[in-house]
Amino acid sequence: MGTRYLLALFLILLVLGFEVQGAPTPRQDEAASATLFSQMQESLLGYWDTAKTAAQDLYRKTYLPSMDKKIRDVYSESTAAVTTYAGIFTDQVLYMLKGEE
Repeated sequence: MGTRYLLALFLILLVLGFEVQGAPTPRQDEAASATLFSQMQESLLGYWDTAKTAAQDLYRKTYLPSMDKKIRDVYSESTAAVTTYAGIFTDQVLYMLKGEE
């Protein structure tokens, strides 16, 4: 009896598969999808411009020359330290890989 149910299920799935394949699907024109893409792109660019403007306005409102100088000094010192330690790390890795010559 198990094989009869399996055969019946297989035939039902086969018929449904042919029905799905034969069902017409509406096709979208490439122009319509291009229009949708351009609308999405314009929307995202609009959000980006709004966020950028808000960030620039916030920066202008909170701009302090003394704080700006401190931030620049900390940035330059930290990048110098990172560069130094990255060089040391690179040398150590190369030494481990190559060994002594």
